[in-house]
Amino acid sequence: MSAQALDFLIPDWPAPAHVRALFTTRAGGVSQPPYDHLNLGDHVGDSPQAVAANRVALTWRLNAGQDTGPVVKPVFLNQVHGAQVVRLDARTPDATVADACLSTQRGLACTIMVADCLPVLLTDEAGSFVAAAHAGWRGLAGQEGRGVLESVFDSIGVESQYPIAQQAPKIIAWLGPCIGPEAFEVGSEVRAAFVSHDAQAAVCFKALASDKWLCDLQGLARQRLRALGVTQVFGNDGSTAWCTVANPSRFFSHRRDRVSGRMAACVWLD
Repeated sequence: MSAQALDFLIPDWPAPAHVRALFTTRAGGVSQPPYDHLNLGDHVGDSPQAVAANRVALTWRLNAGQDTGPVVKPVFLNQVHGAQVVRLDARTPDATVADACLSTQRGLACTIMVADCLPVLLTDEAGSFVAAAHAGWRGLAGQEGRGVLESVFDSIGVESQYPIAQQAPKIIAWLGPCIGPEAFEVGSEVRAAFVSHDAQAAVCFKALASDKWLCDLQGLARQRLRALGVTQVFGNDGSTAWCTVANPSRFFSHRRDRVSGRMAACVWLD
């Protein structure tokens, strides 16, 4: 498969040069409709052979232009809309149950699959670690105001001799494409899951008829990151270009199509 057949978003963020990241689109790959074309999810009904070929294409791209260092391996999780974080090492198998992962080793790509949920990539100004989180509304809200992002920050703190509060201003975040604020219609229970623990979250919801709301998922993630002390947040700003539902030729969307492929956000140390 040629590189020209693939289409990736490369995060525009001030990460150190040895921190690499990308976000796949549906372009390239060998999957047939409705999974056309670069479906990376092995749990959505697509041909296992097609998914395997697509994952090989992604691995090839992760290693393109790399002359030295370890072979870069994407580690795919079994995501369950929770807040569990796994620290990757060479023995971590694909399908490990978690919704976020962290790595301090070269050659292991923290990989999150999405088709409307928000992928959040993290590193710091020194590039001492990389992390990726799957932030759907359930994982982002979590329990008692602590969700997947808070769990990632707990894990980052364990990896360092310094308190996470001292590190947070040096952490850099990139938000990938997700369902946009004009497309994500939710019920009152979703709003309550956020607003009951943070009244400021109300600005991320717009009232509709019949007790329905439009929800700004990336806006909620920015609030959570800001509360954790992160001031450097890049990528998805809630505009239409980042909306998975509004861009069917480029992005998979489960909300839009019901039967859909999965894209991947990857971040790794080179």
